[in-house]
Amino acid sequence: MPPLTEQRRKELVKVVKHEGENAKVAIRNLRRDANHQVKELLKAKTISEDDDRRAEEVIQKLTDRYVVEVDKMVAEKEKEVLTV
Repeated sequence: MPPLTEQRRKELVKVVKHEGENAKVAIRNLRRDANHQVKELLKAKTISEDDDRRAEEVIQKLTDRYVVEVDKMVAEKEKEVLTV
């Protein structure tokens, strides 16, 4: 199997970045769904407004944490692919 060319490495980096972006979109969609469920609970008077705010903060923190994790993985994989 021949070694990768520079051009092929750059194409692979584009694929990695695209997949990373897809992962972040999926994370944001999960955040939207979770926030929607919390709002439904608030409408049904199952939880208080304070619980609603706390839940939204927790959801946002989790979202931020996993988006950063995806960014780290993409950066590592990009470095790995570009290493000759």
